[in-house]
Amino acid sequence: MPVVIAGIGTAVPPHRIAQNDAAFLARPYSCETPVHERLFEAVYKGTGVATRHSVVLQASDGDLAARQSFYGGASPTTLERMRKYEEEAGALAVAAAQKALAAAWVRRQDVTHLVTVSCTGFYAPGFDIALIKQLGLAASIARTQVGFMGCHGFLNGLRVAQAFVAAEPGACVLLCAVEMCSLHHQYGWSSEQIVANSLFADGAGAVVALAGNAASAGLPQVVASGSTLIAESEDAMSWRIGDHGFQMTLSPRVPDLIARNLRGWLDLWLDQHGLTVAAVGSWAVHPGGPRILAAVGEALGIERAALATSHSVLTDYGNMSSPTVLFILERLRQAEAPRPWVAMAFGPGLAVEALLLG
Repeated sequence: MPVVIAGIGTAVPPHRIAQNDAAFLARPYSCETPVHERLFEAVYKGTGVATRHSVVLQASDGDLAARQSFYGGASPTTLERMRKYEEEAGALAVAAAQKALAAAWVRRQDVTHLVTVSCTGFYAPGFDIALIKQLGLAASIARTQVGFMGCHGFLNGLRVAQAFVAAEPGACVLLCAVEMCSLHHQYGWSSEQIVANSLFADGAGAVVALAGNAASAGLPQVVASGSTLIAESEDAMSWRIGDHGFQMTLSPRVPDLIARNLRGWLDLWLDQHGLTVAAVGSWAVHPGGPRILAAVGEALGIERAALATSHSVLTDYGNMSSPTVLFILERLRQAEAPRPWVAMAFGPGLAVEALLLG
């Protein structure tokens, strides 16, 4: 039974900041020497990011110092960061889900399963309850949480949604991913943390997945999903809870690991479905950063233009972790980009997750 994506919705917090302004605000909490300041400037300028949205911003313009008060003289504790996550997650999730449901022309009482995805916050009852209450979903809806899987979490969630639709005739799944990466800004000098601080942002994305029928012709169809772990790469990327937020390890080896290992596995996976890299119509590669996108291009032997949508989402929004692929898919859908599509993201492991859409 074919599973289709009947609707896509995305949302971001109301306020955004230009990358040069973000650098100005972050510099005092990161740099300890003039050498640090020079390296810091180079990192922020080299991200490919122009603007980012964040729940800690209180305005999009005006005096920089007055635009946010969350980060001040002392680094907020993890408790303080999680309180902010709890305050903001529900509204952001609802905004994205409302758009997805409207695009799918699905009645809310017909949604049978709710899958939620996040790696940047925890609380219970969680934002899944906010979705049920504020959207008017059935109290009997089946809930599943996909947690702490990083930037590829949406792809893991869609695999769960696909399984529900395949197993239960008439199933209609609402999948919603919410991330607030800006709540985990780290203080002090660490090159890996500076890279993370300079890239990550906040956003939400949602899809409605259901069984295809005659009326769903033309909608993106989930053909297959794939996954692989790159050998001896556990230390290359990690995401751990500290006393002052969640701390990311992001080794400079990551692009090289992708460049050397991606093509062999992807060729085998595509071949299983009668495809080659050259036969892929459009790519939705998670923009972990410009070096990640360059490594994917090198591994697959494709031009930068083939990843233009990924680059444009990175420029406009930064790296929002798990919802980011949805922003790319939404742009591909709006542009009626040629199919098949391959969506791909990378996370701790080092793990590769891929999705084939026809």
